[in-house]
Amino acid sequence: MKPLFPLIAGLTIMTTSTAQAQTSPEAGRKFSPDLVRSVSPALEAHIEQRIHGDLWSRPGLAKRDRALATIAILIARNEPGPIGNYANQALDYGLKPSELSETILQLAYYTGWGNAMAAVAPVAEVFKKRGIDASQLPAVEPKLLPLDEAAEAARAKRVGEQFDTISPGVVQYTTDYLFRDLWLRPDLSPRDRGVITVTALMTTGQVEQLPTHLNKAMDNGLTEREVGEIITQVAFYAGWPRAFSAMPVVKKVFAERAAK
Repeated sequence: MKPLFPLIAGLTIMTTSTAQAQTSPEAGRKFSPDLVRSVSPALEAHIEQRIHGDLWSRPGLAKRDRALATIAILIARNEPGPIGNYANQALDYGLKPSELSETILQLAYYTGWGNAMAAVAPVAEVFKKRGIDASQLPAVEPKLLPLDEAAEAARAKRVGEQFDTISPGVVQYTTDYLFRDLWLRPDLSPRDRGVITVTALMTTGQVEQLPTHLNKAMDNGLTEREVGEIITQVAFYAGWPRAFSAMPVVKKVFAERAAK
């Protein structure tokens, strides 16, 4: 399998070649400022001042990672319209085509196959315009990263004891397809897989799954400050309630890690 996988109110960013200057969040818009003002002058002002002028300039999270998180939010919300524009921006900010491809594959498992498939067409268009072909995308069956056999055996045993009588299929596929394959694919780092998985969980309100994946992401290098900025990105692109639902869970994880 070789899947080809920012703004509010359908904002878009025009496709640029890799030789051009980096795309800024405000570059190229599907709906003109005048059109947005004709419906909501305040919305246009907030887009310019608070999204373009503030959010995307915040320190604490690299623009590449901010774009990566935004793509994860859009896929998790099944909003394919702006994905191509953010994909173009992410590539300008240094995300590799292979990393974008693996992001879509990762999110197929964590947000559903339909959401991932909805991202294929807009990203395929970006790849075509940039001359990105199969030689720049991950292999179907690459050489996997090393597995911590003891840790994985303990995880599998724990999950099996809890749920094998409920859904042995999910238990088995979690082992075979996720932790012995997906998470070991080398074209997207474990840290980046953590970024998009944590972002998707916050976006969809599945905060009960956050502690496990947030701890895993932080073990792989994600910092508290970066997590805080991901929550801020989620607030703007998925809504304030999603951010506030995630923050108590994140706060508890931070406290537990600090106490160790």
